[in-house]
Amino acid sequence: MDVQTFRCQGLDRQYYLYIPDDMPQGAPLVFFLHGYGSSLRHQRSFYKLADEEKFAVCVPWAAVDTEGKHGWNVGYAVQKGYRTDDVLFLKKLAIHLHKEYGTSKENVFVTGHSNGGEMCYLIAYREPEFFRAVAPLSGLLMKWMYDTMTPRKSIPLLEIHGTADGTSLWNGVPDDSYWGPYLSVPLAVSIWAVAAHCDHEVTEVLPPLCPESRKVIAHKYYPSDESGIEVQLYEIVGCGHGLSLKDLDYPRIVWDFFKKYVK
Repeated sequence: MDVQTFRCQGLDRQYYLYIPDDMPQGAPLVFFLHGYGSSLRHQRSFYKLADEEKFAVCVPWAAVDTEGKHGWNVGYAVQKGYRTDDVLFLKKLAIHLHKEYGTSKENVFVTGHSNGGEMCYLIAYREPEFFRAVAPLSGLLMKWMYDTMTPRKSIPLLEIHGTADGTSLWNGVPDDSYWGPYLSVPLAVSIWAVAAHCDHEVTEVLPPLCPESRKVIAHKYYPSDESGIEVQLYEIVGCGHGLSLKDLDYPRIVWDFFKKYVK
């Protein structure tokens, strides 16, 4: 799988694109966004799922920010002066992939780890009409987003997060000087549950996948009306910043969630 290039805002942006054999025209497109400064490019677990379910996976690279790192522009304190519009980039890239490879223009989904998870929240605020659903992994809702933007449309959101995350703290940090202040994970998810008019919660402890599995608690928020927009939080007790397939088959969880919202 070769690196491909797409020019946006005067920058040549790079990405990988995985298309399964016999993928039909109009198949869903899933973006996976890497973490801050990450060299993690390939997502083999998602590729395997794509082969089974016949959807395309795009793994784009963030541009180099003011810290000299490949970082998605989510308004971190250290990114002051960084002007790249990554939400616009992903939207234009999705349209390009639709034209060139026949992926769906309506069924575009975004998941991402850490910094990529913050992008999921930013997308939910800015482009809920274009992207069908988002799934932040160890992601955060930055306080500046909460303070300056209002959800203008309900969007399905799934968060997977470890309670012992030492990078993106479960309980939030109101005065973080490096990244900037951010909300606690349960509060961030509850904000989207309220925006989606969810009025009841179902909580379930998942059966362990293996003897080494940590405890996983699934919080699922449902509306009583006909909107059909769900919000979910998978709480992995004692898990750090990196997610483990021993605890949770998170690619499958993410895709099964997205699949509910395929038009």
